[in-house]
Amino acid sequence: MSAQDITLKETTATIKSPNSSQKLSVLEKVGYSLGDLAANLVFQTLVTYLAYFYTDIYGLEPKHASVIILTVGLIAAFGFNPIIGALADRTHSKWGKFRPWILFTAIPLGVIALLAFSTPHFSYKGKLIYAVVTYTLLLLLYAANNLPYSALSGVITGDMKERNSMSSYRFVAVMFAQFFVQVFMLSIIETAGGGNKAIGIEKVMTWLAIIGTVMLLITFLTTKERIVPKPEQKSSVKEDLGDLLKNKPWVIMLVLTTLVFITLAMKGGSYVYYFKNYIDKGSLTSFINPIIHFLSGIGLNFFDEDPVSAGFGLFNAGGIIFMIVGIMLSKKFADKYGKRDVFGISLFISTLFILAFFFFPPKSIGLIFGSQILHGFFYGITIPLLWAMIADVADYSEWKNNRRATAIIFSAMIVGLKAGLSVGSALLTWILGIFHYVPNSDVQTAAAINGTKMLVSVFPSIPFLVGAGLLFFYEINKSMEVKIESDLKQRRAS
Repeated sequence: MSAQDITLKETTATIKSPNSSQKLSVLEKVGYSLGDLAANLVFQTLVTYLAYFYTDIYGLEPKHASVIILTVGLIAAFGFNPIIGALADRTHSKWGKFRPWILFTAIPLGVIALLAFSTPHFSYKGKLIYAVVTYTLLLLLYAANNLPYSALSGVITGDMKERNSMSSYRFVAVMFAQFFVQVFMLSIIETAGGGNKAIGIEKVMTWLAIIGTVMLLITFLTTKERIVPKPEQKSSVKEDLGDLLKNKPWVIMLVLTTLVFITLAMKGGSYVYYFKNYIDKGSLTSFINPIIHFLSGIGLNFFDEDPVSAGFGLFNAGGIIFMIVGIMLSKKFADKYGKRDVFGISLFISTLFILAFFFFPPKSIGLIFGSQILHGFFYGITIPLLWAMIADVADYSEWKNNRRATAIIFSAMIVGLKAGLSVGSALLTWILGIFHYVPNSDVQTAAAINGTKMLVSVFPSIPFLVGAGLLFFYEINKSMEVKIESDLKQRRAS
């Protein structure tokens, strides 16, 4: 046996049990997906309402909200995530590396999510301090929970088709969370608070915290780690980071993830301002009334009489429903053409429908809703592929370096997610300030109204277009996916 063979045998990951199947049951796929449903009850609330909560409910000035979101977010992204990734990769327990993190952070994450969207009666300075503390703790606990959860997808199975399938389950669950938050939550907040949004959002977040905690516990109980590094595998954090910096697909995915979440945060957080300040209320009412009457006729009385909250909910509903359709088709396309090519083409087409919002006048409600639906469909195809591609990058790293470092690879992607979320949300509040947006005012200047239009069209289109271009340099295409999977199966079997 050669020295290289000995090295491979000692350092590469292995199957937990040689006779264990890499196929996943429906129960395990559903159980795993509930973890992302829970996480996205928090994440989608951050994307959709954090800026609006700080400016129009909590009462912070846009410039102060921008500084808090950007500063805390970047500290969390570049400070918390690499540390947690390194710790998770070095965790050893009877439950595995990553599942214990899900178990022990479930309850604290629920509690701090509630506190972060609470509105205590402090002085303005006290409000600033409270926002910084609670947002910092929320991002810390979110990283400690969601990073190991994401890394878990890389060790549940080594079968790439099963991984694609699991990602589809996972992101259907994500869409359900997004559907609730973006479609119903604004109306529920209004109703639960009796018109007082501060009381309403606290009541809603209380229930979301309880439901999310239960779902995370179910994820812990129903999943299993099958890909486990050899006990002999030893590597320092410095070696792991060195492997990352030499991993070109990882660098591309890090930048791509950051760009994607800049766009999601910017446009997702802008829609509530867009409906409140740009869209013509009379045209919106005429457009949505037949839809609301139809839904009421079949017993679906989810929307109140306020055209802004009802229109906002229906607008998001159309996009999310077609996102789910795109997610359901994603696996079929990825299995046939490869993740990279499907991702790049779909991301580019979805961007065109974001850019189209720049050309729609306030009364063109049908075009606005139609463009959202088409954007949702094509973007939906990309949603499962992003995280499945990151799991592929972990396989690529093992294939190239003969060491498995799943969590630190995923931690880098969570860095991209958090950095993108922070930069996108901070840009949103910063740009609102530049265009002289006045919080809680029914009358805005022409500049502020134009700014809200730019925030759902031109500005968020730029990161998506750059991300689509980056994929031309991503080398893990369909043929390389097959080769990596085959080679790793042989190594693990030995």
